[in-house]
Amino acid sequence: MPMPALRRALAATTAAVGALTLGLTAGPAQAAEPLNYAALGDSYSAASGVLPVDLGSPLCLRSTANYPHVIAARTGARLTDVTCGAAQTKDFTESQYPGVAPQADAVTADTDLVTLTIGGNDNGTFINAVLACGTAGVLSGGKGSPCADTYGTSFDDQIDASTYPALKTALSGVRAKAPRARVAVLGYPWITPATADPSCFARLPIASGDVPYLHSLQAHLNAVVRRAAEETGASYVDLAAASTGHDACQAAGTRWIEPLLFGQNVVPVHPNALGERRMAEHALGALGLG
Repeated sequence: MPMPALRRALAATTAAVGALTLGLTAGPAQAAEPLNYAALGDSYSAASGVLPVDLGSPLCLRSTANYPHVIAARTGARLTDVTCGAAQTKDFTESQYPGVAPQADAVTADTDLVTLTIGGNDNGTFINAVLACGTAGVLSGGKGSPCADTYGTSFDDQIDASTYPALKTALSGVRAKAPRARVAVLGYPWITPATADPSCFARLPIASGDVPYLHSLQAHLNAVVRRAAEETGASYVDLAAASTGHDACQAAGTRWIEPLLFGQNVVPVHPNALGERRMAEHALGALGLG
């Protein structure tokens, strides 16, 4: 074989051996590290009333079927779940119950993802409005708008005066602790339909004129939550369109929220397992993780 051809053959052989050696010695591609995920929030985040119960935190009525667990299962995230029933924004920095640490303690500089639903318990907005309107509805036999007539804008005024600044403070605190994390704030799925459904009164005894009153109140709360989220650099997960037709007046298997009476959850007027799964799916979509 002429020398130039021999040199070319040797060079090609050397290159092939080198490539083979590299392929045999190189390890598999490094697997991506799981997301460090902190789940904060109230009973809508905790899925209070949904089985199975997280026995590690009985005071919080937290379920292992809540939307944070669904998100963690879908993404392989490393979940720290400190969601707690009845939580208010102040419980991000204060102990809600003896032995229950402030929720923001779960957020660190290494946190990659934070989700939460919060604000509905500030001022007792949800519980006070639902109980007040439910009582008024029973006493009126479902006629008129006794709750709206009695309370007017008082619930809305409290949301603007107190809930909104508390939300901004809480979310700013989360952002300060985890500046590189993605923070998703979920809106509350609809509890009532936009207008009264007479067949629903036995399960949700709200007077016909007060159904749109409560619906409007919830829309106002969600708008304030959205505003606070956007002003603090968080993503807002809007569930208004998605949860339309899945309110507490719908049939089992369709509704995301259980009614006040004759529902399937231990805790009424809260998301069921289906609702938690749907909340998780929309959060994943909004975050680009779905």
